[in-house]
Amino acid sequence: MGCASCSSGGGTPKGCKNNGTCSSGGCNKLEVFDWLANISLPEGQSTFDLVEVRFKNARKAFYRNADHLSLQTGDVIAVDTSPGWDIGVVSALGELARIQVKKKAPNLKAMECKKILHIATQEEIDKWIKGRGLERELLTQSRTFAQNLRLDMKISDVEYQADLSKATFYYTAEGRIDFRQLIKDMADRFKVRVEMRQIGSRQEAARLGGIGSCGRELCCSTWLTDFRSVSTSAARYQQLSLNPQKLAGQCGKLKCCLNYELDMYLDAIKSMPKADGKLQTEKGDAIHMKTDVFKRIIWYAYKGENGMVALTPERVAEIKKLNKDGVKPKDLADFAQVKEKVEEIGYQNVVGQDSLTRFEKSFSNNNNNKKRRPNRKPRKPNPGGPKNEKAN
Repeated sequence: MGCASCSSGGGTPKGCKNNGTCSSGGCNKLEVFDWLANISLPEGQSTFDLVEVRFKNARKAFYRNADHLSLQTGDVIAVDTSPGWDIGVVSALGELARIQVKKKAPNLKAMECKKILHIATQEEIDKWIKGRGLERELLTQSRTFAQNLRLDMKISDVEYQADLSKATFYYTAEGRIDFRQLIKDMADRFKVRVEMRQIGSRQEAARLGGIGSCGRELCCSTWLTDFRSVSTSAARYQQLSLNPQKLAGQCGKLKCCLNYELDMYLDAIKSMPKADGKLQTEKGDAIHMKTDVFKRIIWYAYKGENGMVALTPERVAEIKKLNKDGVKPKDLADFAQVKEKVEEIGYQNVVGQDSLTRFEKSFSNNNNNKKRRPNRKPRKPNPGGPKNEKAN
């Protein structure tokens, strides 16, 4: 999606060269638009010293700019990890970072955060890129070790520390895993300090990324930062078929987008009568079939009949009130919604050149004319020479 290194040594982004206020929307994963970058601070207020730093995929952390370095969004910096050092990309700073701290870690104390060492040098960046290149082979071998030990776990991703002294393995598992022998084997084989970190299915999908059924990138890997619980009641309120193959995302859980329009459906359902119960008529009892919330149409049908009758919520409430008073209407068709007849505008070939075979007739006529043309006899040469043509 973006450049391997989005910043040069001087703090100016290479790609869009927009000085941190990137508006293309495709430079980094989980990119941040600094909408407070061009607003000056009030007099006497110091710049917020915590900086949000982005690492591989969606992992972010806050670091303290103790040396007051001149940083911009997109700068590649070296941070303290104790032990060792790591490299990340500045994703938010200043007042925007202050807002992020209040949102994600309200109890975070500035002095407890580790500090930023300096802007990364070219040697450090080369070492960091080298570690990224080793991660795929490291992931393959670690999966082989876990399979040989018959551990019921899935290692989905690995992240090398920039100084190549530590490797963090992210895995998913249903229960508790005893991976002490696995750590010993990987530490002897890879010669690095190994850390195992368990994540959920949604976090795994966010780290790996992908394309959803809507044709766009996964929300969790681009802009969604908090994972809210999604229940099947959200699908019931929206009258979706409870098909696990359609409702489940790449993480195997219910799609997060089921919650996006749920509030609108809940507000619209409040003004609709309850669908439970039957409508009693002289013709028989009508059963509720389906409801179109936004068109405000409710369909009922009689037992043994294929057709359905469309009613408005007001009509349904009226019939229920009659049934409550002991009155049965003759037929639901008397209360059916009258649809306005819309004149259908048919397609007309005004130009007359839309047919795919419009040239075949002319081509065939030309070929037939050539076949019908008789063979001409060669003209005899004129011994007297060519005659003078008359002027027009």
